[in-house]
Amino acid sequence: MVDTTNYPSRLAELVDDFASITDRGERTEMLIEWADQFEPVPEQVAARPFPEDHRVPACESEAYVWVKDRPDGSLEYYFAVENPQGLSAMAMAAILDQTLSGQPPEKVAAVSSEIVYTLFGSELSMGKGQGLTSMVSMVQALARDRLK
Repeated sequence: MVDTTNYPSRLAELVDDFASITDRGERTEMLIEWADQFEPVPEQVAARPFPEDHRVPACESEAYVWVKDRPDGSLEYYFAVENPQGLSAMAMAAILDQTLSGQPPEKVAAVSSEIVYTLFGSELSMGKGQGLTSMVSMVQALARDRLK
């Protein structure tokens, strides 16, 4: 299990909740609920065609990530998922947005991409796993950039 000690509290609680799920159907339902909460990047942040430097490497769903500074020093994350069938990427984007936006960059930088396997389960395909861990890694990198 992932050590969530240094994570933002909302993410730590969510990871702990998912860690306790043993039923695959229940996990799938929870992830679908998260995917339903996905909000695409607003046009004032980014417009199509999206620049390649915001594209998540290895993501089969063509996900993109942006970050904006908030006046309090925290960050706001925005996502696009171009594949309408990309429910896993949408769920991951909603989770990252809702649990990491508004958090200090040092807390976001401390999040391990291993949360993907706690959230989605160990039966996650290699391709999907790579894309989702790349989403987390990209968010981490954006937070680290702000700490320099």
